[in-house]
Amino acid sequence: MVVQICCAVDSSYFFRELKKLTNESIIGYFYDPNIHPYSEFLLRFMEVKRDCKKLGIKVYAGEYDFNDWLNGAKGLENEPEKGKRCQYCFDFRMSETAEFAKKIGEKKISTTLLMSPKKSHLQLVDSLKKICDEQNLEFIAPDFRKNGGTNAQFALARDLKVYHQNYCGCIYALRAQRKESEIFELMSPVNRQILPNSIEDKIRLYRKISKLEKKGIKFEILRDKFINYRLLSFVIKFDGIAQNSVVLFNSHFKLNFVKFMIPDKCHKFFSDKEQIKILNFKEFCKISNVKFKNFDEFAACPLSVKKELKIRKKIVGAGSFSPIIIVDKIPRAKCEISANSKIYIDIREILVRIR
Repeated sequence: MVVQICCAVDSSYFFRELKKLTNESIIGYFYDPNIHPYSEFLLRFMEVKRDCKKLGIKVYAGEYDFNDWLNGAKGLENEPEKGKRCQYCFDFRMSETAEFAKKIGEKKISTTLLMSPKKSHLQLVDSLKKICDEQNLEFIAPDFRKNGGTNAQFALARDLKVYHQNYCGCIYALRAQRKESEIFELMSPVNRQILPNSIEDKIRLYRKISKLEKKGIKFEILRDKFINYRLLSFVIKFDGIAQNSVVLFNSHFKLNFVKFMIPDKCHKFFSDKEQIKILNFKEFCKISNVKFKNFDEFAACPLSVKKELKIRKKIVGAGSFSPIIIVDKIPRAKCEISANSKIYIDIREILVRIR
């Protein structure tokens, strides 16, 4: 049978219980065009493959049909969880799963969504029945959540050390869970720098986990509370003209707008307003020992956050959140800065080897 897969937290338990229920061969079909952003889609697929390999289950990935899914969700944006949008989403995914099953000659389908405590079992059964009646297929819809199944599912996910996402998947459900300004999963800097506890950072972590497992190295994952940072927007203008700039990590702005005069052309300028530090490219290179042909190359090739924090320590010392801004040149000008940043308590996963 073909089983549509939503995530490793659901599939790991579902497949193990399904193997007890039936002797049929299982083919996994990871089809989740509702998941956003794409990096989250890749991370979940990576973890699904990692666990399915242990079970000897072959997994195929469907297309990331996000635009098609999004178009179909128009008018359903504000539907609650288990509402009409979820029903549409189930139908969308079950229909494609049925098409895939027919394509490879299978007669029966199911879905690991049946494990999700946030999803309606009745809605999923309705969707499976409707699609299978249309496609002349069979389906099974066991409820493994009963009798403590959900608790056992989460315990197994912890034991297997699979990635446990903190939101269900679609952008609308995520928006309903949090304030618009706190949806950090959807934020990615234009310079492609990997930010702490971002999805890209988690992908790196779980790739390390996969490598350790292959080598038979024992490890554990600890959850740790730390201070995280995001720059949400930034523009610096000299005499009304926006400048190409680089803002070092942990540059926090309490005020969204400040202006001041830079009295003379200089290599660096420190303002009492917001404790802003502006360095020109030449001065920054001298302090940091970075080597770039010119400022444009530097702006296009981001340093790692770890490197930026080391440079920040050289400029103002450890633990600083003063804004540090790098521009090509600092002229005599009226300087205006519009910025929005956030410092917040976050929880990350830390990989610890067991010796």
